[in-house]
Amino acid sequence: MVETLKLVYVLILFYSIFLGIIVCNSSGITYFDVRCEKDKDCPKPPRINIRINIRCRKGFCVQI
Repeated sequence: MVETLKLVYVLILFYSIFLGIIVCNSSGITYFDVRCEKDKDCPKPPRINIRINIRCRKGFCVQI
C-alpha cells in the first residue's frame, strides 16, 4: 500500500515538473531569425497586430 502511494506521488511530481517546463517554454517571448544591432533593424509588425512590440535584444529580434 505504501509503495503504491510512493509511486503515485513520484508520478505526480514528475508530471507537474514536466508541465512546468512546458509552460515556461511557451512564454510570450518569440525570437525571430533576424540579427540586429539596433531596434530599427528588426522587421515591422503588420498593421493588423499594432500591439506587437519587436525589439533588438542580445543581437536578435525579440517580440516583447
